[in-house]
Amino acid sequence: MSQNIKDVMDIRDIKIKDLTANPAPLGLMGFGMTTVLLNIHNAGFYPMNAMILSMGFFYGGLAQVIAGIQEWKKGNTFGATAFTSYGLFWLTLVGIVLLPKSESYAGLATESFPFAAYLFMWGVFTLFMFIGTLKGSKALSVVFFTLTILFFLLAAGNYLGSESILVIAGYEGILTGLSAIYAALGQVLNEAYGKKIVPL
Repeated sequence: MSQNIKDVMDIRDIKIKDLTANPAPLGLMGFGMTTVLLNIHNAGFYPMNAMILSMGFFYGGLAQVIAGIQEWKKGNTFGATAFTSYGLFWLTLVGIVLLPKSESYAGLATESFPFAAYLFMWGVFTLFMFIGTLKGSKALSVVFFTLTILFFLLAAGNYLGSESILVIAGYEGILTGLSAIYAALGQVLNEAYGKKIVPL
């Protein structure tokens, strides 16, 4: 009997080595590329179009949700929360743009104050997530710091109806997206070469 108990305890002490790939670069690239393309629009270079919405739905949205689920499987609470949340942010943003254009939901376009509140709440969420990055890489801290600023700028621009604030947010958003792309490609290249060639 005691031997059986010992065998059970030994089995519980076994640790399984995780050999699956790092999902963070996928999530960061989905976020980064979609953010850059949306904020080129916010900066005034082109109107909202199918390219932005498709990126928001598939790469910014679905790819990040997939990355978040993979982070959950790896036991990374921060990564799971961040990627899943921001993936769903992109999906809700696409819904906010597209739903009022359908016959069933015509006339339900989000006005400036509710949309500003939506962006503000995402800014609050991102601020707390930024605090969580302070124990990690500097590159990730830059992503979340600039994203916090972006959400609050977008909230202010929509609340005040200020085109100039939205243009500033657009340029700041391009920087935010590029910082995420840098963090993603840095992880990929460092792993590919087996050494630190991109400082993070």
